[in-house]
Amino acid sequence: MTALGRCEVLRLDSRVLAGNPLGDPVARALTVWLPPSYATDGARRFPVIYVLAGYGSTGAALFEGTPWQPALDARLDRLVGSGAMGEVIVAAPDGFNRYGGSQYLDSPASGRYETHLCEEIVPAVDAAFRTVATRAGRAVCGRSSGGYGALVLGMHRPQLFGAIASHAGDAYFELSILGDIPKVCRTLRRHGGVAGFLRHFDGAPTKRSEDVTAMMMVALGAAYAPDPALPHGFGLPFDLDTGEIDAAVWARFKANDPVEMLELPEHAAALRGMSLVYLDAGTRDEWALDLAARILAARLRGLGVAVEHEEFEDGHMGTAYRYDVSLPKLAVALGARTWPGAPRHGDGGGGAAA
Repeated sequence: MTALGRCEVLRLDSRVLAGNPLGDPVARALTVWLPPSYATDGARRFPVIYVLAGYGSTGAALFEGTPWQPALDARLDRLVGSGAMGEVIVAAPDGFNRYGGSQYLDSPASGRYETHLCEEIVPAVDAAFRTVATRAGRAVCGRSSGGYGALVLGMHRPQLFGAIASHAGDAYFELSILGDIPKVCRTLRRHGGVAGFLRHFDGAPTKRSEDVTAMMMVALGAAYAPDPALPHGFGLPFDLDTGEIDAAVWARFKANDPVEMLELPEHAAALRGMSLVYLDAGTRDEWALDLAARILAARLRGLGVAVEHEEFEDGHMGTAYRYDVSLPKLAVALGARTWPGAPRHGDGGGGAAA
């Protein structure tokens, strides 16, 4: 298929990431997809969907694709070109760090990634492109850790985002995190603790599954339980020698669980004000995030939040095809208009002109 939209890359030098404790780069690339009418209708403004990459990935990587999964720009060309989706701008930030991911949170142990996204990236996109620069014209979505980021940003920043979608986003940590602790404990102990593990990980020519799982726990510790008094600036929710759960650190993890976050009235109110809250997960998700999504959806409904919740037959990995479901829904929620060149039978959701 001939490309309909086009990609541009913004280069941002972040002020808020300057001096971050992990020494991660402050220069960040932001890939932005512009729909076909952007070039032909110079007076028109377009809603924006921010797509957050999962753990171990970057926004730019979403546009690379694989032989079996199309790149995000090719997916958008197909959806918009067929009339299945209205025209929007899509921006994919870079939240990667030394530990593989920031969970899109601010943390003194890793950096101010939520602030970077919300107070640097969003204004930069609005300044560089013809956007609908209101919360009603912005959505955020993602898979896995990116889905977690979408949920949390929806609760933390409702003044910026008016719709969210989470594919197997991290939640209900009792099921999604506790099961990894025995494996992580053994891996860290085998390498003499966190410092030895990090040296091993850096030097390993290939990253084995148990290494990635341990690094992911390190990333979660930095995001959820920063503590400058500890050697690496964060806590882990278990004793490195015995594996016994550390109740104090685990409580800090749980405070960042979207299910627990809903106990704060302002978070529930933020999601009640969304034009769309969409959740899904595969019924064979290896981290039980299908069950987490069920729990989260039930809590949301109990709090009066209108939520669309779906399940599909698959696991956690290789499910980028679910963007074929969420992106059109988000475009509808943002009032995106169908591309004029789309087949007439395509609806694209219509809505108010953006």
